[in-house]
Amino acid sequence: MSVNNVLVVESDIDRCEMLSTLIEFINCQPVVISESDLWFEHVENLDDVVMAIVGDCGGQNQTKQLLRELVNHDSRVPVFVLESSSGEALDFPGTIGSIRYPIKYPQLSNALQQATIYRGMTAEASTPNNLFRSLVGNSRLIKNVQRMIDQVSDSEANVLILGESGTGKEVVARNLHHFSSRRDKPFVPVNCGAIPGELLESELFGHEKGAFTGAITARKGRFEMAEGGTLFLDEIGDMPLPMQVKLLRVLQERTYEKVGSNKTQTANVRVIAATHRNLEEHIADGRFREDLFYRLNVFPIEMPALRDRPEDIPLLIHELIKRIEHENRGTIRLTPAAITSLCRYPWPGNVRELANVVERLVILYPYGTVDFDDLPEKYQLEGDELPEEITSIIAAGPQQEASRNLPETSPEIKPVPETSSDPVNSSSGPEDMVLPEEGIDLKEHLANLEYLLIKQAIDDAEGVVAHAANKLKMRRTTLVEKMRKYGIQRDTE
Repeated sequence: MSVNNVLVVESDIDRCEMLSTLIEFINCQPVVISESDLWFEHVENLDDVVMAIVGDCGGQNQTKQLLRELVNHDSRVPVFVLESSSGEALDFPGTIGSIRYPIKYPQLSNALQQATIYRGMTAEASTPNNLFRSLVGNSRLIKNVQRMIDQVSDSEANVLILGESGTGKEVVARNLHHFSSRRDKPFVPVNCGAIPGELLESELFGHEKGAFTGAITARKGRFEMAEGGTLFLDEIGDMPLPMQVKLLRVLQERTYEKVGSNKTQTANVRVIAATHRNLEEHIADGRFREDLFYRLNVFPIEMPALRDRPEDIPLLIHELIKRIEHENRGTIRLTPAAITSLCRYPWPGNVRELANVVERLVILYPYGTVDFDDLPEKYQLEGDELPEEITSIIAAGPQQEASRNLPETSPEIKPVPETSSDPVNSSSGPEDMVLPEEGIDLKEHLANLEYLLIKQAIDDAEGVVAHAANKLKMRRTTLVEKMRKYGIQRDTE
């Protein structure tokens, strides 16, 4: 049985009753505590509480004390602060957020969703997790890469990994090392493009004390540090020509000398190289040695660009969110409409760019739900319907694991009651609408308005989505995404 109790601590009886009614409406069980002598007793057992809502506890000091007890006793329980009658809410560290008063259904429903995602994230963070980051995706291209890794990982062959920046070439290299017989020895990465040419020899082979100005002590090189393991030479295409000659000798003879030393050392190291450059063009231009290219290119693996495997984007988003959750840096949930939009973007920065976008969204909407309109503008893309293989993955919900603790009867968004004052049913035009003195939650108001218009269009079209989309002047795929967002079903009876 899923956890669905909501703890409410509030001294005002009328506010307690309103909260209880709304909590039951979202298929949860309210546990209301209004007597001051019982408040702190309920902090001791919070195992069956999906979230806690704390209002007025007889003064600000006592409210802060209870909040401190709740947050410190069990960090897995998400705590929301209920605004006071004056419209103020305590900004207390450790709480998830505040709930405005008077409370409305969409606000409480969204709070429940944030709470359940938060509980799932903290529960997983407290269990052991495999930190090895394997390749993510089910596309034909990525499965081909996985197959090649499986074939070559346990051999001693040099591997050259090709692909655009941000595609995950180092991930491939770490997989090759992890599945090889050298997995218990070091994996040592070197970015050849980030080290000045005059220092690269010392970086790779090490140096003796006094070998050059500034060499006040002897130093191990990366080859020596990687002894028995794997040396990953990233951006090998940026290596200067003089260094290419010395690297070729190590690959051929498996020996090298430190800078300033005549003593030959043996290199028992597997070399994996990677580049985003076109090495064959570099060879033609005289910027890369042809013999080194063939020595490295024993077994080439090409990482596909993210735009060539859009069906993997939903799975990658899910994986990136899980990593952020494991690092206790927050979490989010993306709606199908948001994921669909991201699948349409060409991703010039590949997986690295996608990871940056997910991290930005986690910062902007902590423990919240990200919809199409919440994405940065450049990622808000509408277009033709995506291929069925992508839409089926999105519909299946690759992120459902993150919300496995949702109540068994998950709430659906329902419209506010239709009244004569509602702009949908009013005969007055937009210019006649008046902003209430107390203000308005514009996002919530527009969501309710959109729900009502879509529902009316579907009803008028007798459940034919294409006709309803024409009436609303939008694409059919966009309408389907919005219907899924609002839980609107076609009436086919």
